[in-house]
Amino acid sequence: MGVLDIEHVTKVFESENGKIPVLEDVSVSVKEDEFLCLVGPSGCGKSTLLRIVAGLERADSGQILFHGQPQLAPTPRITMIFQLFGLLPWKTSLENVTVALEVLGVKEESAEETARSYLRMVGLEGFENTYPHDLSGGMKQRVGIARALALQPEVLLMDEPFSSLDELTAKNLRSLVMDLRRRSELSTNTFIMVSHNVEEAVFMADRVAVMSPRPGKIIGDVKVDIPRPRLSYLRDPIYFKYVDEVVSVLERGK
Repeated sequence: MGVLDIEHVTKVFESENGKIPVLEDVSVSVKEDEFLCLVGPSGCGKSTLLRIVAGLERADSGQILFHGQPQLAPTPRITMIFQLFGLLPWKTSLENVTVALEVLGVKEESAEETARSYLRMVGLEGFENTYPHDLSGGMKQRVGIARALALQPEVLLMDEPFSSLDELTAKNLRSLVMDLRRRSELSTNTFIMVSHNVEEAVFMADRVAVMSPRPGKIIGDVKVDIPRPRLSYLRDPIYFKYVDEVVSVLERGK
């Protein structure tokens, strides 16, 4: 049993044209201090599965276990970073981070102090009073990362967090997340990320779980045995060996 166990999860959406099976009997376990990446074709239910883990959607059958207990509702112990940032446009960077803390009952002064420290941690010192419309895409996602980490979760979920960014910005943010993961003062050490980018998945993950076309099922589980940090391995044949292995599983599942 892991920190988080996805057990036999099935999900069907209702539409005007009838029922749409999205997930079918999905089971996967994530250990403490593990980085799991979910890859699969568009529409296979990756993001839906992440939302079920976060407590934002309910499975039709199956369950999510967090430390062996059913996970039925959102909890600050499991937080999520969204693809399109999810920032409140009428709030500054600082306020976007503090609002999450204040919802948990953290006093204003303490919430602001915590928010400033996490914004500094993600490289946004000096942008605390800037509104989202004046931030670049990469900076908006840095606010999103700071907001999620400020809650001090055990598990961080990331739904294609770099897919809307240019490649150079995405590369920098991947490295930022990897650097933050190594920081001993952070309580967050277990990650689940959804990605369409196989090279990104192999660079970041300890394991890559491969999903089939809709309805999504787990059809492969590739353990990435490359030492960290991995920047120096991006041109190494062993890196491309794992990329090819994941791609091969994806192609077999078509």
